[in-house]
Amino acid sequence: MSFFRKYVKKYWKMFIVAVLFLTCEALADLTLPTVMSHIIDVGVADRNMNYVLSMGGFMLLITGLGALAATGRNIVASRVSQAFGTELRQDLFGKIQTLSFENIDQFERASLITRLTNDVTQVQNFTNGMMRIFVKAPLLCIGSLIMAARLNSQLAIVLAVVVPIVAILIALNMKIGFPRFIRVQKALDKVNGVMREYLSGVRVVKAFNRFDYEVEKFQDVNQSYQARSIEAMRAMAIFNPAIMLTMNLGIIAVLWFGGWGVDRGTIQVGNIIAFINYMTQILFALMTISMVFNMFVRAKASALRIGEVFDQDNKMSWREETELDPATQGTIEFDNVSFSYEGASGDPVIKHISLTCLAGETVGIIGSTGSGKSSLVGLIPRFYDATSGTIRVGGVDVTQIDPAKLREKIAIVPQKTVLFTGTVTENIRWGKEDATMEEIVKASEAAQAHPFITSFPEGYETLLGQRGVNFSGGQKQRVSIARALVRKPEILILDDCTSAVDTATEAKIKEALKTYTQGLTCLIIAQRITSVMDADKIVVLDQGEIVGIGKHDRLMKECLVYQEIYQSQMGKEVHKDVEA
Repeated sequence: MSFFRKYVKKYWKMFIVAVLFLTCEALADLTLPTVMSHIIDVGVADRNMNYVLSMGGFMLLITGLGALAATGRNIVASRVSQAFGTELRQDLFGKIQTLSFENIDQFERASLITRLTNDVTQVQNFTNGMMRIFVKAPLLCIGSLIMAARLNSQLAIVLAVVVPIVAILIALNMKIGFPRFIRVQKALDKVNGVMREYLSGVRVVKAFNRFDYEVEKFQDVNQSYQARSIEAMRAMAIFNPAIMLTMNLGIIAVLWFGGWGVDRGTIQVGNIIAFINYMTQILFALMTISMVFNMFVRAKASALRIGEVFDQDNKMSWREETELDPATQGTIEFDNVSFSYEGASGDPVIKHISLTCLAGETVGIIGSTGSGKSSLVGLIPRFYDATSGTIRVGGVDVTQIDPAKLREKIAIVPQKTVLFTGTVTENIRWGKEDATMEEIVKASEAAQAHPFITSFPEGYETLLGQRGVNFSGGQKQRVSIARALVRKPEILILDDCTSAVDTATEAKIKEALKTYTQGLTCLIIAQRITSVMDADKIVVLDQGEIVGIGKHDRLMKECLVYQEIYQSQMGKEVHKDVEA
């Protein structure tokens, strides 16, 4: 958990201030029983009212000072813990942003959400508690032990027996609780996962009327979470009563030995009352310490999970000084490239791909579902690094280029359209932060999005719901294309981005792209053969391998896979060469 060092360095001074306030508060609490002992043994025993009043006033003063210290401690603790929690959450989110897809794939998405929310809150609450009561409890416990021993060494023998027993109970509490609270957090991950999946697919659930199934699925993980929580709390539940029983037996022993001492004249009544007060404070302190360890166990489990994210090192490396050559900008070369997802078994997704895309060339990539089309183009912006072989952009190995600089040259329209809550203008400006309204409109016109955008009353200021829920599939795809075009990249990757658009609109988009994207390299991944028929070069993939490269006419003569795709989509009778 080395990530804590940053926050320790930043907040240790304010933490010390809170602890100083806490110490003052604890000293006030420790002084009161001794003062009371003197009032009883001196003032009351000697019927000295002046002594009683003066010492009573002194007790009020100590109480007031303790209250002021407690107020200061609360203010400092709240500010520090809130600032710490906010910064930790921000840093954790920032860390996730810097990770490669390969790193992120090691975590379930729901688990990352839990770590950002519940786990950070657990650590934040523990930090707040340390400055409020957690440090006070040991101070009270140790202080009460010292004060009680000074008050009466004979009665202190009881404490010498009771305290070690309680310490053993607390140690057992921690050992038994930690693994159980780890399982609680993992069960919470599953609850978040089911909820996240339901919310992302709520339309499908409604369309197929699968409410009962979803309720049952959520009930299963929710009950599992309940069972894990009960298991953890049940294990913890035995310790607090055991600690209280031990301390109460200690108080009974003090009363018995104390009564015997008073009867013999070796112990004063005030000493017994003060000693019982110290015993009560020790009981409170030990109960608090037990609670602290319960919270510590949960906080430690959460901190370890947060630390797992911070410990992730981005596996991608590059040379800061590497620059792309302007003379070869837009060229893409695959040199014997193979790729497998980490942890996947079986054959590689991409096998021995060698391919060159020249600057300004339009390259179509087609193949059956699962042939590796999206995986192939995902290697260009370094979403993943190739397992073997070399990919060059602008003549430079992509593994030597800073991914941020590389991606500035590339615009992607993903297969799964992702829009964000906000206006249409804000969504298109994701492609270029400082894009003018003129550039936005021009890109929208090329994407055939301008007509439907201007048909809305608010036009480009129309608000999109979460994930663009109030737009149709085709409208979302066209806004997504406009977002990529406004960037004016050197390389444009269109990953089956017109699947929800009718053929007439697709034809208009392709025609507009010829003018708008003139001079840039364009890779078009498509399921429909009509989307790539007029490309400068068509690459046919089958099970991760290139089985054909060339223009449409050549592939119709030489590539069996391409012929099969054509026949399945266009019909056998359309092209004579197919029969040959």
